[in-house]
Amino acid sequence: MGAFFPAQVQFGFDVLKESFSWDVLKYDLLKLLVSVVFGAVIGSERSRHGRAAGMRTHILVCLGACMTSMTSIFVSDMLMHQGDVLRIPAQVISGIGFLGAGMIILKSNNVITGLTTAAGIWATGVIGIAVGYGFFTGAMFSVILFLITITLFSKFERRKRLAQVFYVEIGDMYQTNRIMKEISALIDSEFTIRTMPPRSEKSGNIGLNVVIERRGNLTVEEICGIKDVVFAIED
Repeated sequence: MGAFFPAQVQFGFDVLKESFSWDVLKYDLLKLLVSVVFGAVIGSERSRHGRAAGMRTHILVCLGACMTSMTSIFVSDMLMHQGDVLRIPAQVISGIGFLGAGMIILKSNNVITGLTTAAGIWATGVIGIAVGYGFFTGAMFSVILFLITITLFSKFERRKRLAQVFYVEIGDMYQTNRIMKEISALIDSEFTIRTMPPRSEKSGNIGLNVVIERRGNLTVEEICGIKDVVFAIED
């Protein structure tokens, strides 16, 4: 074989054969499974808040980013370590912006939403890259700190914010006027309510964007107690 194939190609064949060994397959599968789990953990938190980028989106981002790192390592081994193992993942860091841009929305009431989800998509991609390189501890701690940041600091920001913004989803669009009146009765300051497409994208549902100019005592639990309200969240 040496007479027909250069040493670099022979090395490539050796790497290819080694990649099908049971130990390598187990390690590669572990990386992919970990990226799916981490993506699902982050995505489930976003899904609970009714975000468009939910569990499936975060899983795919984390899995795809993980594959870029794994592919870079594999190609570098095939080329006898002449390739740059950082080049392909580096494009993920900058290229993930097209997803993030789709998450950011400027509403008619000058309220910007989606910044946290966009940042979460970017962070999920970075976590996937770390998993692909085998940096499991860093990826795991990042997921933990991500969840702490999302849950604890969001409550702190809401307390500091002067206005309150609620998203309410109604299961029967024909009950919209009644529900708007019931929500209005619960508010003791100036507010605006407008209809919008449902975040769940379920046929027959309709969304309400409720903006209260001065923070009051209205809670998500009170809104959810209204008949035909599917769910409500504070943005």
